[in-house]
Amino acid sequence: MRRHKRWPLRPLACSFSSSAAETVTTSTAAFPLKHVTRSNFETTLNDLRSLVKAADFVAIDLEMTGVTSAPWRDSLEFDRYDVRYLKVKDSAEKFAVVQFGVCPFRWDSRTQSFVSHPHNFFVFPRQELTFDPPAHEFLCQTTSMDFLAKYQFDFNTCIHEGISYLSRRQEEEASQRLEMLHGEEGIDSSSETEDLKLVRLADTLFAVRMEKMLNEWRSGLLHGGNASSEFPRISNGSTQSMETVFHHMRPALSLKGFTSHQLRVINSVLRKHFGDLVYIHSNDKDSCSQGFVVYTDSESDKENLMKEAKDERKRLAERKIQSAIGFRQVIDLLASEKKLIVGHNCFLDIAHVYSKFVGPLPSTAEKFVASINSHFPYIVDTKILLNMNPMLHQRMKKSSTSLSSAFSSLCPQIEFSSRSSDSFLRQRVNIDVEIDNVRCSNWNAGGKHEAGYDAFMTGCIFAQACNHLGFDFKQHSQLDNFAQNEKLEKYINRLYLSWTRGDIINLRTGHSNADNWRVSKFKYENIVLIWNFPRKLKAREIKECICKAFGSVSVTSVYHVDDSAVFVLFKNSELVWDFLTLKRELESTDGPVSVLHPLSKILEGGNTGAADYEAYKEICSSHISKILFSDQAETVGVKSRARPDPQGETERREENTVSVTHNASDLIDAFLANREEVETATTN
Repeated sequence: MRRHKRWPLRPLACSFSSSAAETVTTSTAAFPLKHVTRSNFETTLNDLRSLVKAADFVAIDLEMTGVTSAPWRDSLEFDRYDVRYLKVKDSAEKFAVVQFGVCPFRWDSRTQSFVSHPHNFFVFPRQELTFDPPAHEFLCQTTSMDFLAKYQFDFNTCIHEGISYLSRRQEEEASQRLEMLHGEEGIDSSSETEDLKLVRLADTLFAVRMEKMLNEWRSGLLHGGNASSEFPRISNGSTQSMETVFHHMRPALSLKGFTSHQLRVINSVLRKHFGDLVYIHSNDKDSCSQGFVVYTDSESDKENLMKEAKDERKRLAERKIQSAIGFRQVIDLLASEKKLIVGHNCFLDIAHVYSKFVGPLPSTAEKFVASINSHFPYIVDTKILLNMNPMLHQRMKKSSTSLSSAFSSLCPQIEFSSRSSDSFLRQRVNIDVEIDNVRCSNWNAGGKHEAGYDAFMTGCIFAQACNHLGFDFKQHSQLDNFAQNEKLEKYINRLYLSWTRGDIINLRTGHSNADNWRVSKFKYENIVLIWNFPRKLKAREIKECICKAFGSVSVTSVYHVDDSAVFVLFKNSELVWDFLTLKRELESTDGPVSVLHPLSKILEGGNTGAADYEAYKEICSSHISKILFSDQAETVGVKSRARPDPQGETERREENTVSVTHNASDLIDAFLANREEVETATTN
């Protein structure tokens, strides 16, 4: 792990102007990236507000501590769109965001170029409130942590200087807890201190001593004595001290070094013996807790003082809640400005944004889509754009559509600061970088997989793609409603439902796969999930066993979920019912049919589970993540089961069940009869 550093901005070979940033192209410099931690967050946020407000679009990117909490939670070929969402939901809930890249892009008509402002925020879910729920927990996936380390991620900066945050839901809950504490204060605590019984001798002696000292101090105030110098002091060697001060414009004793129990005893003494003295507990802006004994000259003055102190504590707690919101202020800024948000393969990123900064993720993709669209109405995924646009897709045909590959293909003149003879690249749009009023047009490539630089790359890809879509940036009026431009209409608010492959979901309508050319080849009602079979069996052997029982063409394919579970794709849905019914029948008898039946290899051990596809969805919806799928199914409590019977189908399926069972019995009887004939002939 590298040494902790403060991320100073590297010196740039660029000129500076107080009125406007100047572009210099005479030399190349290190990539100018604004690193943001707790120490410079507030000042950076103030600057970012104006940058986002003026931006035509904002590119984002996230770095996380992991992607999948178990191997089977990876994106699989058999995953239906609702299951894909559940896997993304699990990932966003279990792993942490440690870096957040935000890069506003603004078209500069004066220089005929985009100006980008890449920011790299270090984020860490630190516990900031004393009345917070238990400390945050998150998973770390070893491959992801190794990946971050490989690309020089500074873990020390993240943990020690990362910006904490509260989601909107957490802020609401903190405010509710504050209201509860504020309402109960002075009521429950009063009755508690009045009923305080001094059981220990030490408490009794302490109470007597405090009563004497407080009486002498009060007498000094009322009878003209010098209370500031003559009030009794604590014994030598003690860390406890009492000092005459003024609190809310009233004479008071500050109590330092006392335990919370001792302060409760003092409060009890005051209530029993001093009607004009009141105990006030106070927290200053640095969260230092201190007690005061304050003199009041009337009952109404006492009530006013207690109300003032109570309101002050509430205001201080509210300020702490506002301070603890932290990085979420950036998310609130993006949401309030309704800017076009640009990401690359960003459905998981958006799910993290919702989970970390809005609230718990909804249970279904449809509910998530409805909610996220209200917060971020315009989102575009550059991976969708590259795959769906024919010209861009042709351009990317020779390489993958990963972020780095797309950047190298569409923006090589940016990455390598070179000119190209490629006619496609000659149609490029110029992009400058500006940090703290220092603007550059030439630089060396930044650190890939650093969120701020990745956000910059994402925005560059989008700008070049828009250029090839026919955007005329010289006509700046086009950019006034950038997110609503008709050239982008069929690409905006369409995201992949997984981080590797799968359906496209429309964030406006919630419909999945509407514009996806990769229509699912699977009929999910034809799928059976089998788990906890003997580990020695491979997919080919499982298929052979089932085909012996139901026919050579009954099974289309068998896919491993992991070593402990498989998907079996049957030819039709009736075979699904037949298989589940036959399995149940075979497991309910110990006769020769169950022992010698072709399915006996799969059922060996008596622990094999099987169910329809809905059971798989139920298992994926659990917050539990066991390494093996069979352990997951057992822990979740999904039992081997058949599909629910559609109305009107029960009698016909019962007939099919009897037929299947009898056919299996006939096959076994014939096999036994044939074996007996062979044995008899051999004996003779």
